[in-house]
Amino acid sequence: MWRIALTLAPISALALALPTLAAAQEADKRLRLAVPPELVESGVIDYLVPRFSLKTATRITVVGPGAEADARLGSDGRVAFEGLGQVWHLSVGADPDAEAFADWLFSEVGRNTLDSFAPDGETVFTSEVRKTVAVAKVSYDGDAGEGAELALTHCGRCHVVGEINRRKSIGSTPSFAVLRTLSDWDSRFQAFYSLNPHPAFTQIAEVTPEFDITRPSPIAPVEMTLDDLEDIMAYVAKIAPADLGAPIQSR
Repeated sequence: MWRIALTLAPISALALALPTLAAAQEADKRLRLAVPPELVESGVIDYLVPRFSLKTATRITVVGPGAEADARLGSDGRVAFEGLGQVWHLSVGADPDAEAFADWLFSEVGRNTLDSFAPDGETVFTSEVRKTVAVAKVSYDGDAGEGAELALTHCGRCHVVGEINRRKSIGSTPSFAVLRTLSDWDSRFQAFYSLNPHPAFTQIAEVTPEFDITRPSPIAPVEMTLDDLEDIMAYVAKIAPADLGAPIQSR
């Protein structure tokens, strides 16, 4: 009799602990989500929350932006979706349920759910967030007027630098206007002294090495400073790219 009682005691203790453990696990399946008023008013939160809760059995309580929360939709965190004229981000803490919500929202199922929200038949939000790339406008601080004179003096022997020497150049060399059509024209001009055939006859003060005495410049050397080059860049930046017309179509 005593042996049976001793055997049943641990089993009874385990049976009593199971409901407590289940209740604790149930209590953990809760998430406080901070959401700005405009998102709440749009209806998208009421659309997303039940679908996530149905899949994970997690109860979500929506609170305001200033309240204590496990996850937040707003301007901080990972880019989540776009709509109402702005990009919305999701930030989560260390709460496992918050991490589960993030995993769901960024999954294919979550993204498709968001994209399917279309009250009155119109899509309001999209998970395909457009990336805005800022393009910096490059400007040159040199003297364009001085650059025009320097370009004619140093470059006009071979290149057409403008109307002033249109008929006084080497026909096989591209004009400045043609060079301006290239997407990397500025890089080419900035480093022209390192591009053939220029190294053989060009000297940039404090930049290029002196000519090898056994291989002197084949023509009168082009000698300038970096300030001179900056002036030429300022001039070239003002030149309109040549209109090369449509590509030739082969038949």
